[in-house]
Amino acid sequence: MLGNGGLTVGLNEQGLVHDFYYPYVGLDNLTTSRSIMHKIGVWVDGVFSWIDDGSWRIDVNFETEALVSDIHMRSDRFGLELVFNDFVDSEYNSFGRRVTIINHTDGYKNVRLFMHQVFQISSGGRADTALFVPDDNYILDYKGRCSLLIYGQSNEGSVYDQYAIGNYGIEGKEGTFKDAEDGELSGSPVEHGGVDSVIRFPCSLAAGASSQIDYWIIASDSQYNAQKIHDIYIDKGLDHRLKVTRDYWQEWLGTAAPSLADIDEKYLDLTKKSLMIIKAHTDRRGGIIASCDSSIYNYGRDYYSYVWPRDGAYAIWPLIRLGFHEEPKRFFEFCRDILTEDGYLMHKYQPDRAIGSTWHPLIHNRRKELAIQEDETASVVYMLGEYYSHTKDLDFVSSLYTTFIQPAANFMSSFIDEQTKLPHASYDLWEEKFLTSTYTTATVYQALLVASDFADMFEFPDDSVRWRDTAAAISTSSKAFFNPDQQYFRKGFLLQEDGSLLFDSVIDVSSLYGLIMYDLRSVHDEQITKTATAIESILLNKSPIGGSTRYEHDHYFESDPPYVGNPWFVTTLWLAQYYLRTEKVEEAYRLVDWTMEHALPSGVLSEQINPTDGSPLSVAPLVWSHSEFINTVLDLAMLKKLS
Repeated sequence: MLGNGGLTVGLNEQGLVHDFYYPYVGLDNLTTSRSIMHKIGVWVDGVFSWIDDGSWRIDVNFETEALVSDIHMRSDRFGLELVFNDFVDSEYNSFGRRVTIINHTDGYKNVRLFMHQVFQISSGGRADTALFVPDDNYILDYKGRCSLLIYGQSNEGSVYDQYAIGNYGIEGKEGTFKDAEDGELSGSPVEHGGVDSVIRFPCSLAAGASSQIDYWIIASDSQYNAQKIHDIYIDKGLDHRLKVTRDYWQEWLGTAAPSLADIDEKYLDLTKKSLMIIKAHTDRRGGIIASCDSSIYNYGRDYYSYVWPRDGAYAIWPLIRLGFHEEPKRFFEFCRDILTEDGYLMHKYQPDRAIGSTWHPLIHNRRKELAIQEDETASVVYMLGEYYSHTKDLDFVSSLYTTFIQPAANFMSSFIDEQTKLPHASYDLWEEKFLTSTYTTATVYQALLVASDFADMFEFPDDSVRWRDTAAAISTSSKAFFNPDQQYFRKGFLLQEDGSLLFDSVIDVSSLYGLIMYDLRSVHDEQITKTATAIESILLNKSPIGGSTRYEHDHYFESDPPYVGNPWFVTTLWLAQYYLRTEKVEEAYRLVDWTMEHALPSGVLSEQINPTDGSPLSVAPLVWSHSEFINTVLDLAMLKKLS
């Protein structure tokens, strides 16, 4: 994922443009893997090949010090190698590709490179226009307030020599990209409806020689503004913009340099890459997207391209620890603006602050209920405490007291069942079950204590007393979560109309993590130790590939055979963090190393992996996976430093 907080471009495992979000990160995907992706074609001495036809060996990676791709495409048939350095400009909403074509044979090669682009600006792929602009030799793809300027030239400054524009996916037409397969383009200058375009770059290569092609797509709200950026590119060159972008990323990573110096060297590259992946999913207006990988739409009902307040809170945690201030502040302001009048956060949001889709009903057992996961509200309040602890930014936190902290804490302290003195039921962090869960209870407990500390700091004594009393009652009553028969903390319970408790005794890693991370139980508590033992026995390393599933019999993306569920990076790393807190350092290292071993070659971490062969499942990357990796290696470094 390449991005600058306004334009986000996703490249797939073949190096093709897979997602193109503008003007928000994760919203308005102008090209989506549901049905379309940009193609790259190569013609050599009369023979044509698309690079995704299975005949090319493709390695997709990106640089450690900058969010710039490092992609190698090799064809034994042609004796050619294509090297791509792709980036989203740190200053302008433009996507650049520097393509180096290398002739590895001992003979002359006549090469033609074809770059295909297909966008769906209008809903449903209708009513877009693409046209050739002869004065400046670019293609303009536009609809309303979105204009995409497409251009390319050789390193000698010569513009692509042919183009074609036509219809894509309508009226029985497969797409204009088919026009490239004979090595020639028609020169058709305009089309509307569902449209695509192709441009051709000729290249003559002697034995062992190479040549460069610079290609860019500029996104703007008008042709006029896009052309102003284009003129800068023409004047300064793509090499200059690539250098500016590399410098930006190196400077941004420099904020974390003092802390990164303590990390074990073998984890350093993935830590830096994880930081940049988190940053690429962070909209400049504050929202943090869970994942911009739209491929899940091919086998699911929706994307992960939303702001879950919980995921966002976990995403900014390592940033806070590493000294980044602006991204957390913008996220907290985002949460302030989306908080309901009653003081809670909803399930998920779009990055423009609109409410996101949900599958949580407003009624349960014939009773009206809130369609929320209460831990999302609690997580953000808790993370504000972490932010203040690391920054001592009193003015900023003070500005959020009456606008976020106070209403959120008032809601949490009132959203309590009188009988149990514990939080009223809401949906669990996995978004599946409606109950009073162990994990959510722990987050609410600690969030109320954090809010109480702020109340003392800003001289609201009544708030402090009320919230601390609620937290104390939660602590006393939380013994209900322990299952005395199976000797572990259960997932939770649902209070019935007759006053009885319907227990959910599923063993869940989040129960252990929530209790120790949010200090509702000591990590050395005997019941915690027994819970960890049960998790090791039931969930950890129970499939050929290893790792830990979320809970027993997790059916989400169930594999065949299903085992007890698919391993998740998040829950596996949570266990590593538990081991560090109990001084089982070798066990922690093994789980961190396991994470490294099952990352994609580029370092990207998916949500979960196939328990049989370790292939990625669900979205890749998942921001939460990367944030937990960073937090875990920071914990390792801290322990090493203390010892």
